Amino acid sequence: MIRRLAGLLRGSPVHPVGPDGRMALSDHLRELRARLIRSSLVVLVAFLVALFFYDQLSDLIRVPYDEAVRRLGGTVETNIVVNDVTGPLMLQLKLCGVVAVVGASPYWLYQIWAFILPGLHPSERKWSRIFAALAGPLFFAGVATAYFVLPKAIEVLIGFTPADATNLVDFGRFFSFISRMLLVFGIAFEIPLFVIMLNLAGVVSGKTLGRYRPWIVIGTFVFAAVATPSTDPFSMLFLAVPMLVLFLVAEVIARLIDRRRGRTDPLAQVGDDELSPL
Repeated sequence: MIRRLAGLLRGSPVHPVGPDGRMALSDHLRELRARLIRSSLVVLVAFLVALFFYDQLSDLIRVPYDEAVRRLGGTVETNIVVNDVTGPLMLQLKLCGVVAVVGASPYWLYQIWAFILPGLHPSERKWSRIFAALAGPLFFAGVATAYFVLPKAIEVLIGFTPADATNLVDFGRFFSFISRMLLVFGIAFEIPLFVIMLNLAGVVSGKTLGRYRPWIVIGTFVFAAVATPSTDPFSMLFLAVPMLVLFLVAEVIARLIDRRRGRTDPLAQVGDDELSPL
């Protein structure tokens, strides 16, 4: 039983592996299953650890709300409440779950990269260390940026409360709102890193990124406007500007990789009026 469980966690291939690292589809699926199980176990351990620090985490989540109330200066009457009998328990489970996913992000992000790693050339596998070193800090940087923006966003949203009304903020919905913001910012900061990963895999080239740069800029601002719930432009800029800077860095790195490989954009070599062989 223990040996079978260890084999399940390792995900070792059953069929012979080719000299170029090729594996059978069943072995790829077996490896994917093992990485998913290991990532889930790490998230579970992080969840159990977070349960012991629930009070501190709850106070940390309330900081943006308390800061927004302080900025409003008493112009709006607002209180934070917990509804229903099961509300406190569900809030605790949600909070510890999100903290576990964020805290374990360096591990499961590395597992994503490691699953794609065999498809790269041996000379490119050194990028796995760089990916593992940057993926976690970038995700945490996105989460920290969202945490910094949240007080302003909450202040703007609560500010729409009529003068003769009291704004009762349900803690469960408030946490769902905060967790979405944190995860959106964290994942958004990872996108340029995945662009470099796609370039290493030969899916997208640096010239292609340069050709579509204006659309990337427009799409980034549209994404930032939709992802940030407040109506002020500052929250949108706090998400859009770092993403654009990271995209530009990703494009430069992609061009350097292409130049080192001697690879060009295949679409750039085909004329607009050239007949397709198909």
